[in-house]
Amino acid sequence: MKRLIRLSAVLLACLPCLAAAADGAADDAYPNKAVRIVVPFAPGGSTDVVARIVAEKLAQQFKQPFLVDNRAGASGNIGAELVAKSPADGYTLLMGATGVLSINDHLYSRMNYDVARDFVPVSYVTQNANILVVSPSLPATTVSELVALAKSKPGTLSFASSGPGSSTHLSGELFKAMSGVDILHVPYKGSSAALTDLLGGQVTMLFDNAPSSIGFVQQGKLRALAVTSRKRLPGLPNVPTVDEAGFKGYESLSWCGIVAPAGTPRAIVLKLNRAIDRILATDEVREKLVQLGVEPVGGPPEAFARLIQSEHEKWGKVVKTANIKLN
Repeated sequence: MKRLIRLSAVLLACLPCLAAAADGAADDAYPNKAVRIVVPFAPGGSTDVVARIVAEKLAQQFKQPFLVDNRAGASGNIGAELVAKSPADGYTLLMGATGVLSINDHLYSRMNYDVARDFVPVSYVTQNANILVVSPSLPATTVSELVALAKSKPGTLSFASSGPGSSTHLSGELFKAMSGVDILHVPYKGSSAALTDLLGGQVTMLFDNAPSSIGFVQQGKLRALAVTSRKRLPGLPNVPTVDEAGFKGYESLSWCGIVAPAGTPRAIVLKLNRAIDRILATDEVREKLVQLGVEPVGGPPEAFARLIQSEHEKWGKVVKTANIKLN
């Protein structure tokens, strides 16, 4: 009996080592087949652009395909749910964004996934400002002129968004609250469709993610009135911030990052995290992202977890004030 007790004690003492060895084995073997990165929005938006840049470089590092899979719908909930219910083996990842990871559960009374329960943060990839863009034909060249125009025609101007509850939507709601204007929200299934209608004159304005609209601004096809960050964008140095334009304290950042299904081995999470940090540190990728109006971030998974929580609290207050509910 004593021998059995001693043997049990030895086995219990070895369990952490065995678990670590198993994690190490998972780390060494991963990845040995294609990895899918689900983007819960239509192609062409900023989250999609960033995901494709990262996926290409991950494929080069690991010598395995990293495939972007666009699953748009329900403000990103369809793609997020798919990943939440996928095996926790590191082969299905989510390129989540502000709305999906920090806003949607304030908007929907019923959710088929829970961010805190169903995901483990992997990497805080990028952050970027939104740009308040309008058609060059609009008789407003500054934010103050836009506000004056909106107040002279209450309810007639409109702002597009990439979807209900998205950062582009809530950027507009925050602007409405701080400026006191009455403008109509027109949601789309992704930034690309919203941009198309803005370029076509069907909507008045859009608080768009910088990566998907900055090119149109630089080409003169859209006019940028302001950016939603606290500092100006290097790619648009002459465009003021909304704060500078007279609405002190205004700030709305869009961000994206990779999460995996809860239960994904820690070794795989850290392996991906280190790989993405290396990618974001390269001059080639940093320059490409900066040109798009995006700031590479990186850092440990714990920092990304803190961001998700703090943004959840911030935007929950905006949603409550604007009385937004989607179901």
